[in-house]
Amino acid sequence: MLKLDKLPFGIALGALAPVLGIVIYYFAKIDTSTVSFGDFIEYFFRTKALLTAVGSLSLIANIILFTLFINSRKDKTAIGIFAMTVMYGLMILYAKFFM
Repeated sequence: MLKLDKLPFGIALGALAPVLGIVIYYFAKIDTSTVSFGDFIEYFFRTKALLTAVGSLSLIANIILFTLFINSRKDKTAIGIFAMTVMYGLMILYAKFFM
């Protein structure tokens, strides 16, 4: 694994992993020949049940990264990943209840 143990690196990883999780969900579960990625994202943010379900699933990527970096004793990177996981979780809750 990378020897990088820096907070900004963890924040960057924590910000990108859930986005990658949503992209993986799109290609795994959605018929890409009929639904564009833009339409999926629009529907994702309009449908509260999908927002909660897929948003929570996308955070699994952060959980995996967090576990890997904690186990390899890269605590600063793990803190950045954890912070972004909390931020994404709060954004999902805000979008669910106030949008």
